[in-house]
This record gives sequence, C-alpha cells and structure tokens, in this order.
Amino acid sequence: MGRYRPPQPKQSPYITREGYQRLESESKLLWIRRREVTKALSAAAAEGDRSENAEYIYRKKELRELDRRIRYLQKRLPDLKIVESAPTNPRQIFFGASVELENDAGEVVCYRIVGPDEFDPTRGWISMDAPMAKALLKRSLDDEIVVQTPAGTRCYWVVSVSYDCE
Repeated sequence: MGRYRPPQPKQSPYITREGYQRLESESKLLWIRRREVTKALSAAAAEGDRSENAEYIYRKKELRELDRRIRYLQKRLPDLKIVESAPTNPRQIFFGASVELENDAGEVVCYRIVGPDEFDPTRGWISMDAPMAKALLKRSLDDEIVVQTPAGTRCYWVVSVSYDCE
C-alpha cells in the first residue's frame, strides 16, 4: 500500500496589496536569514564529526525549512493577482469586503474576506476559500446566510458590508 495522497485543490490567486507586500518582505527577510544560517552551518560543519554535532543537525533542519518556504514563495508570488478596486455594487459581498453578521441569538461577528495567503482568524480575516466566505460571496446586505459548520448548521443575516481597508 502506497502513501499516495491526491493533490490539494488549487488556492485562489487573489490577494490584497498589503498582503502581497507582506509576502514580498517575508521573502527578502528569508533570504537574509538563509545567509546567516548557511554561515552558522559551515562553522558547525568545520567542528568535525557531524553525526553527533547537534548544532550541525539543527542548522541543517533550519536551512531545509527556510528553503521550503522560499521555494513556496517563489512559486506563489508570480501567480498572485492583486485586487485593489472595490466592486461596482458596494452592497454586495466580494473579495476584500468587511462584513458584519448577526446570528439567531443577536450576537454580531465581523469578517473580512481575504486571500488564502493572508487569512488571520485573530483579526477576523477569513480565506475566500473557506466555507463561510464561500457562503457569503455574492450575497447582499440584509440577506440570510445558512452555513454548514462542524458544530452544525448556523444561520446569519448580513448587517453591513464595507470595503474600507483596516
């Protein structure tokens, strides 16, 4: 029996200007960090026996992780499409929208729909590939949205939609 796993579905190529700049700066910082790690790895390798050299083993692992992230960013950045303009209908939910939703209990939650490379649950930013965002896209103000979650079916109403950057 093999370890074959089907490939993951492609992520959406959309990103905000701020998210793209953040990924570019991360890429530059990773290259600087890689130079430092390479120097430390060379120094650790010069110490002799590599099989029992913890510093050497740690630096090899760190270099491998840096290279993986750099390779990902090099492949991903050219494919990204920066979305800067708001849609023609500001009452409808599209990429970049900040949305306030009210549930059955009257609690209000806020989400901003962003690209899969910049989602941040602590800030209320959700990926446009997430089930909640898919349920919200192309809906309008005062629409009712039913979302399947692991905790069960949830019902929300769209209270407000804005395209102001946070």
